[in-house]
Amino acid sequence: MAHADIVEKLRNEVERLIADHERIAAECRELIKERDALQRDKRRLEEKVRELDTRLRSSELSDVMRGTGGDVERARRRVNSLLREVDRCIAALKYKEEKQE
Repeated sequence: MAHADIVEKLRNEVERLIADHERIAAECRELIKERDALQRDKRRLEEKVRELDTRLRSSELSDVMRGTGGDVERARRRVNSLLREVDRCIAALKYKEEKQE
């Protein structure tokens, strides 16, 4: 009889563990879906922030150029940065042309 009780207790424990595993696995799948959705939202929002930041910088620069306010020094730095970038692009194009010859 004692062996039968031990076997029954083990069977009950195994069934409980299997049920717990299934419940936890289902919860894990749901959490993975939620994580993936949150990551997609995060990427979308980061792209939106980059887009809005670009629009804000352009707007600030155009305001200063029109003389309607804004930080003149910041705009000057931005224009200088853009000019340096254009110069680098021109130099890269010249280098590419020379290398092809």
